Amino acid sequence: MKPHVICHMAASVDGKTLLSRWKPEGRVAAGLFERLHDALDGDSWLVGRVTGQEFAKGSAYSVSAGGGFHRHAWFARRDAKAYGVVLDAKGKIAWGRADIGGDPIVVVLTEQVADAHLAGLHSDGVSYFFAGKTDINLGLTLEILNRELGVKRLMLEGGGISNGAFLRAGLVDEISLILCPAVDGSNGAHSIFDSLERDTGQSATPVRSVTLESHQLLGGGAIWLRYKLQNG
Repeated sequence: MKPHVICHMAASVDGKTLLSRWKPEGRVAAGLFERLHDALDGDSWLVGRVTGQEFAKGSAYSVSAGGGFHRHAWFARRDAKAYGVVLDAKGKIAWGRADIGGDPIVVVLTEQVADAHLAGLHSDGVSYFFAGKTDINLGLTLEILNRELGVKRLMLEGGGISNGAFLRAGLVDEISLILCPAVDGSNGAHSIFDSLERDTGQSATPVRSVTLESHQLLGGGAIWLRYKLQNG
């Protein structure tokens, strides 16, 4: 079993997602994003390492701390209404906090992460589990979230590299897009769905159909579009 995955993003009319680069400034988008995030009623949300790093408050964990950690999942909490899930394959984020906006942090790691990093996560009260030896298996990640934490409706909220990886894996069920009246216009700017150079030449996404489920005109000229995806 896997959760229903909704990719929820705000973008300029040219599909770019870094609000600080938009003209005019993307102040309206930030408030809309949070309001519609709540309206979609997800029971957890997921971001990649780069986005997750923006929430971190800690300095680097001590390289000498810890030792003897088995590569087993550790959950500080299992009773939360929602969790903030972060992909951090190599264990680069030192959190200095246990939650984001009240949602307990759950980090998805690979087995190559050092014991010292696991000790740091323990000290911060940050939950973690492993979803691969050297690379994160996204399908396994979703299975573990469902089985261990009961996640049934997951909000996938970027960045573009993580969104693109889930899309290419055929794991996105729905797209919730806030299209904002702004432009970026820059070459190479972050997009809703991105890829790494190593992904070049891979087979196309397994999306068979994209169906518009609803559309709504929002304040300030933004439009909320919801699409259902069929994969396979």
